[in-house]
This record gives sequence, structure tokens and C-alpha cells, in this order.
Amino acid sequence: MRTLSYGSWPSPIDAGLAAAHDGHPEFAGFVGDEAWWTEPRPTEGGRRALVRRRADGTQESVLPAPWNVRSRVIEYGGQPWAGEMRPEGPFVVFVNFADQRLYAYEPGAEPRPLTPVSSVGGGLRWVDPQLRPERGEVWCVMEEFTGDGPTDVRRVAVAVPLDGSAAQDRGAVRELTDARHRFVTGPRLSPDGGQAAWLAWDHPRMPWDGTELILADVTEDGTLHAPRVVAGGPEESIAQADWAADGTLLYAGDRTGWWNLYRLGRETPVCTREEEFGGPLWKIGYRWFAPLPSGLVAVVHGRGATALGIVDPETGEVVDAAGPWTEFTPTLAVHGSRVLGVGASPRSAYEVVELDFRTGRARVVGAAHDDPVDPAYYPEPQIRTFTGPAGREIHAHVYPPHHPDHVAPGDELPPYVVWAHGGPTGRAPLVLDLEIAYFTSRGIGVAEVNYGGSAGHGREYRNRLREQWGVVDVEDCAAVAVALAEEGTADRRRLAIRGGSAGGWTTAASLTATDVYACGTILYPILDLTSWGSGETHDFESQYLESLIGPLAEVPGRYVERSPAEHADRITAPFLLLQGLDDPICPPAQCERFLSRMAGRHVPHAYIAFEGEGHGFRRADTMVRALESELSLYAQVFGLNPPGIPTLELLK
Repeated sequence: MRTLSYGSWPSPIDAGLAAAHDGHPEFAGFVGDEAWWTEPRPTEGGRRALVRRRADGTQESVLPAPWNVRSRVIEYGGQPWAGEMRPEGPFVVFVNFADQRLYAYEPGAEPRPLTPVSSVGGGLRWVDPQLRPERGEVWCVMEEFTGDGPTDVRRVAVAVPLDGSAAQDRGAVRELTDARHRFVTGPRLSPDGGQAAWLAWDHPRMPWDGTELILADVTEDGTLHAPRVVAGGPEESIAQADWAADGTLLYAGDRTGWWNLYRLGRETPVCTREEEFGGPLWKIGYRWFAPLPSGLVAVVHGRGATALGIVDPETGEVVDAAGPWTEFTPTLAVHGSRVLGVGASPRSAYEVVELDFRTGRARVVGAAHDDPVDPAYYPEPQIRTFTGPAGREIHAHVYPPHHPDHVAPGDELPPYVVWAHGGPTGRAPLVLDLEIAYFTSRGIGVAEVNYGGSAGHGREYRNRLREQWGVVDVEDCAAVAVALAEEGTADRRRLAIRGGSAGGWTTAASLTATDVYACGTILYPILDLTSWGSGETHDFESQYLESLIGPLAEVPGRYVERSPAEHADRITAPFLLLQGLDDPICPPAQCERFLSRMAGRHVPHAYIAFEGEGHGFRRADTMVRALESELSLYAQVFGLNPPGIPTLELLK
């Protein structure tokens, strides 16, 4: 065992390795008895590939580059494909990211477009497809821009002909619903085909605030008749709805303060627990539950973490799948007795998992985790609960520095970086992340804070952030950082904070409102609330600040007081600012205004803007430069000496 100062330990986990393993499989489904899913390709321009697992276990990427299976509806997208097995082979419908058209694909032929291109505003976009071969259609959600502004948009459920007749003709797309609601999910058809159910919500609510479950009759000509609200409302969030084999409509609602599973017409949950059987609907088509033909229901559920289980609606009993996975994402599919999901753990990245509920056996069937380095270099996380202002609980994951062959001098305390997750209605899962290992294996600790407002701990915990964004999140992150220092875990003089999107906001707000941190890394952030809340962002989040800050017309001073861009004079700590130039959610104009107000203040900083990157980095070269620049910032501020890292030039 060799003794070297924290931050100087040599590590085989370089930025290229971390970038190559960034992202995870999503949107798993069955095509016949084959498992299919999408997965990232950072070294191929950041595209999402559609992957097929054949019956013999072999895997292949279905479409070559540059095909990119990813939707931009509400900018965060959602379920981008659907498929079925025909006698001649698989038939798949998917969304291509570049032009956002819906395509049909059959092996041996080039994909053919099913939808037209529009030159108006953001054009035409599609998500959450459901094949209706008996009608020769695919049902999905259409997002149609009606002008050049980000909020000039309408969304409706539609039927797109599979014969390609709408490829050049918008009029051939049959609208199933009117545009009375601002946001909708794709309709789910009952087993007998007589009814359809979907979710809807309107500004200023976000889907985790309040949604409505709508039920309609399906007429013989395929139209949806007499839509009516059957559950949900302004104060109840319904995350998902789907049909059981017996025609019962199931949904996940949070009227008790927790997303529990319900059967329509019954007031009590199928399984009453203070844990979540749903979550924030950031992407249209997320599935936290999937009914099985037997009447049982596969569920992703938990409190602060998620497991894959099978619930018996008659008894409320839940039996979880055995295996190493401690976290599952909201993507589920069923075929007979088989359940497909995506799971991970602190020792393994996300992989496609198949559970056979008859045998109880769970196995990896795709994107199998393969240790790229000796697992001895992985961090050993700790699940912690800290005490914040007013005695409130703060949930966090702490990753101490860890190296199999190196330790620091006994009188030295390690530097720590607080990670603030995005959302802010989201959470940091406890899974293997090589970006975290990139730092911990070099001797820098990481603390992921699930501050008040995070998902996974019930509605009351989420509501802590109502009108308190920039206060509660900042206080909670600071409380964790200070507690780590006071207990002797971290060096009080060498604390940093970093985050992206809403986490970038929390980072910047923390640098203006506290003196806890010696530096910070701000990624694709929100910095100017007034501009962001009055037309500078996309439609989905355009009124999010109504709940996070308060109505702009009523509390304009609050928007000014909390905005980092308005208080650049308060920042004295060095920082790194990273931004994608094609970001429609947190546009680069926010960064540019912020930097102009920093001019002449002589605070060491660096700004790196990446062409071709949007909200969240997807290209390997971008991620490499971002990680190495971040490490260099900490090295310069904390007095570290990481080997082989390019020096980031800090301007003053």
C-alpha cells in the first residue's frame, strides 16, 4: 500500500473509459418473443441504437449509424419505438432523432417514412407509438408546432397510417383527441378494443403535481367518443395507466401521498405501502407497472430505491425478483410469463434483465455489465440521512475516496464534491457510475444529495421545494457538505459543488448564497429565472417555476433575488461553466448573460461551449473534455496533483 496525497492517486478509470460507459439502456420491449431496447452510443455521435436480442441469444444493432432512435416530444422524449413479429419477420415503427419523423422498418429494406416534415417552428414530432395492425395504423402522440415560439405547440393523440400515405400528407394523420389538454400520453386500448385510456395535464401543473386519467369509448370507425375524467385531478398525480387482461383499468396515483397502484372504481390501493409504485413522468411512455396475462402485475417500486417485483392484486402481496440489482428504471414489458426491465446496482451498471415469474428466475439478457477495470477501484457507497435546517431529514449517498493500492497521509482529510441532481423533481440512484469512480479512485470524495424536492420519498418530501427552489436545495446540499466536514469525513477547506440542468442552478445558487464551497462546476444550467420563466425555455417546463418559485406576476422580486445571474457580484469562488450550444431547455444565452456580469470581477473561471450538444452531453469527446476540465479545476483550487490531466486555463 503506497501513501500519496488525496487527488494524486493514479487510476485506470480515465475520462475516455467513463465516457464510453455513460448512459444506459432504455425502453425495453418485446417483438414477438424477442427482447428489444435502445442503448447509447457515445462514440457514434451520441446516437441511440435500437438493439435486438434474437431467440438464440445473439444481439445486434438493428439500424446502422446515423439512425438515432430518439424522440424530442416535450424535448425529453419518451418511448420511441414499437414492434411486432410477423410471419416474415419483425416489423418496427420508430422515431428518428434527426428529422423526428416516424419510420417503418423491416429487415432487408431501408426504413420508410410514415409521417411528413413540417417547416413550422419545431416541426412535427411523435412519441409513444402503439401498433394497431387490425386497423393498419400506429397510434401515438403528435406534437405539432403552430408557430416559431417554443410554446406555439399543440399535442394530440393520433392514428398514423402504416401504408405511408401520410409521409407527404399531414391531412392523412387522423386525430383521435382534440387539443383541449396541453399534454397527453398515448392511448392504451382495452383488451376488447372497446375503450381507450390516457393521461392528460395542463399548465401550470407538472405531471407530478396533478394529472387526469381520461377514459373514452372506441367506436367502430376507430374514433374516441365521449372522453371523461375518471380519476386524478389538480392535487393527484397519476403516473401511468394500463389495462389488465380481464379488462380492469389499473393506474398509479398518489392520493395517499405515495404513488400506489389502484384499480379503477376502488378507493383503496391494490397494495398499500408508504413507497412509490410510480414516479415523475419526465418521458412519455415510462412504465412502472405492467399487467401479466395471469392477472398478476409486474411493478417497479420502492422508497429511495426501486426493486422489480410481482404483485398479486387480490392479496396485495409483493414478491421481489432475487438478484444483485438494487435499482430499476421505469421501463417494463411483458410477454407470457416473462418480464423485461432495466436494473443496476452499486457494483454494476444498468443492464437488461428478464424475470420469469413462474420460476422466479431473473437473468441478464442484454447490455450485460462487464467490468472495464478491476472492481477494486469502484467506490463503496454509504446510504446516509443527514439533518438539515429545522431538523428536516436529507437523504444522500456518500462515496468516500477509494483505491486498492493507495492511501493518503493519516493527518490529511479528503476533498469532497457535492453532486446536485437535475430535475429538480428527480433523484440520484445508488448505482455504479464511472464518472463518480473517476473522482473517488483518484482520492476525491463524492456526496450525491437527494435534497428536499427529490422523488422517491413521497409527495410531502417533493413538496418541500414548492416556492422554495434556490433555498431548500441550496440549504440541504450545504448541510450535507458541512456535516461531512464537521464529522471529520471531508476537508472543510476543500469542498466543491457540481450539477447539471436544475443541478446547475443549485450549484450556481450555492456559489452566490453560501461560502461553503471553494469552487463549483456548473453544467447546462438555469441562471436567470425571469427570462427562463417568460419564454426562454421549451413548453413543457415553461411554467414549472410557478410551483418552484411562485407566479411571476405576483412575486417578480423573488425571481430576481434568487437568480445567480442577478448576483454575479456575490461569487468569489472559482468555477467551470459547461454548455451545449444546441440546448433548447437551458439555452446558452443564460450563460452568456451570466458571464457578461462576471466581467472585470477577476474571479478565476472557464467557460466551454460545445457545438452539436444539447441538454445533457452525449458525445464521447465532449464528455472526456468536460470530465478532465472538471478535475483540473479541483486540482488547481485544492492543490492536487492528478497525473496525466490537461491543465484547464482559468480566466480572470
